[in-house]
Amino acid sequence: MRELAPWLIAAVVVAALDQLTKQLVLANLDYGQAIPVTGFFDLVLVYNPGAAFSFLAEHSGWQRWFFTVLAVMICGWLLRLMYQHRAEKLLPLAFAMIIGGAVGNVIDRLIHSAVVDFLYFHVGRYGWPAFNLADSAITIGVVLMLWGQFRHDRRKAPDPTAENPS
Repeated sequence: MRELAPWLIAAVVVAALDQLTKQLVLANLDYGQAIPVTGFFDLVLVYNPGAAFSFLAEHSGWQRWFFTVLAVMICGWLLRLMYQHRAEKLLPLAFAMIIGGAVGNVIDRLIHSAVVDFLYFHVGRYGWPAFNLADSAITIGVVLMLWGQFRHDRRKAPDPTAENPS
């Protein structure tokens, strides 16, 4: 288990940074308030009781527990994968980022009954749904995981141009 320590620490750091940024936003913005930072980026304070892109946000509250349990189950699966790939660097980092982001959002669901979002990118009146540091870590982690799997599979794949010795 010692070989997992750096990755578990990375996950804790991601979750802690996510919570720190959310606490700063909660302490300095009112719900719905937007602070323009650039012509295309605002800091806002919104709550998302659903998942990505507010999926299932309009429901009565059962989704809070569904997404919490789902995140815990996925974190368990990713911990198992992290252990299986402990000799590598890219995949455990990817898993750590996803786990840290998931934990950050689970903490929100348990404390606020919704996820705190505050990063809002837009062009004119068209915008991307607000998100947070945890969402960013999850996205980067998924991209790294896919890239790591693609690299891993390419190394294992036989060369189709090689002659078959049989």
